[in-house]
Amino acid sequence: MADAKSSKPDQDTTSATLPHVSREAFRDGMAHLAGAVNIVTTDGPAGRAGFTATAVCSVTDTPPTLLVCVNLSSSVAPAFLENTALCVNTVGPDLAELAMAFGGKLPVDERFIDEDWSADVTGAPCLKGAAVSFDCHVTARQEIGTHAVLFCEVLSVVRADSPSASVYYARKFHALES
Repeated sequence: MADAKSSKPDQDTTSATLPHVSREAFRDGMAHLAGAVNIVTTDGPAGRAGFTATAVCSVTDTPPTLLVCVNLSSSVAPAFLENTALCVNTVGPDLAELAMAFGGKLPVDERFIDEDWSADVTGAPCLKGAAVSFDCHVTARQEIGTHAVLFCEVLSVVRADSPSASVYYARKFHALES
């Protein structure tokens, strides 16, 4: 029986030598991994920007930290790579149209026009009406393939009184009620 402390992956096996699934197979598989629908926003020296993402998750509660993934080829990437303020706004079915707009249906400069936004601790746009908003300071960034992974320390949390949320599953929005 192997000692848990000394068991290590084979040093001769690297990700470059292991077989990978195709991009299409990965994307089809990910379509069946439900994720919360989030409008991620920023503001700062590189300007105001935002995008819709399901690639958001908790890292730790000490200190409270989320990770957010942003596509490096997206029009909003430069703002997210330079600014240190970020807000993750989890949205419900009543904001599905806005989530589509932030998903690329509207140019970046038109995305903030029709909704009610405020600034919390960091100055990043917090969406009034979101199920929950996590106002964050970006503490680290790591580029992996086509994306940057942003590690974001949560400085403030604003929750709706009676929230509903949406998940993205099988390439569609699905409503969740509390």
